[in-house]
Amino acid sequence: MKWLKSLLVATGLIFAGMTVALAQGANAAEAPNVLIERVSNEVLDLLKKDQALRSGNIERVMEVVDEKVMPHVNFARMTALAVGPAWREATPEQRQQLQDEFELLLVRTYSGALDQVSQNQSIAMRPYRAAATDTDVTVNTEVRGQGNPVELSYRMRLENDQWKVYNVNVAGVWMVESYRSQFQPQLSSGGIDGLIKVLQERNRQNAGGGK
Repeated sequence: MKWLKSLLVATGLIFAGMTVALAQGANAAEAPNVLIERVSNEVLDLLKKDQALRSGNIERVMEVVDEKVMPHVNFARMTALAVGPAWREATPEQRQQLQDEFELLLVRTYSGALDQVSQNQSIAMRPYRAAATDTDVTVNTEVRGQGNPVELSYRMRLENDQWKVYNVNVAGVWMVESYRSQFQPQLSSGGIDGLIKVLQERNRQNAGGGK
């Protein structure tokens, strides 16, 4: 079932960014759950039709991420949460390096699972509970169409009249917290520079076996 876990994380990452990214023009008056429901279907259709994206072509995936995802995801906050308290000690240059390497790690690690997206997959919305004045919410959905439904949730924050995703939960596991546990041993032994070097090495290894 390792491929299924990778698929779900990959799908979660793509949906997390692209559901917001493809809604360029959507304003804050549109509730986050409505936005997720509306645009998730557009993204899923794109994944089904775009063969280069489905095949995990790194150039195509990075193109989509850079043009559609990063402008609409608070990736600095996502990286900071994954790094933890050490983020406060990092220089601006180190923070940028961490973001760049973390983004590449996510893309290269999970892009190979995109070809597992099936034609009968769909997104179903779970009950949404938030006040109209809330600026930090969780939107819960389910991925259906391949075995038992799998929960897929998003933490979103309203920033400058735009909802931005900063964490994703796949089948009960929050992505940021998962990576934070992986990063802490490297931070303890080598600090920020040590973590950057580890991420760079992992990305080089992934590139060697990538498409």
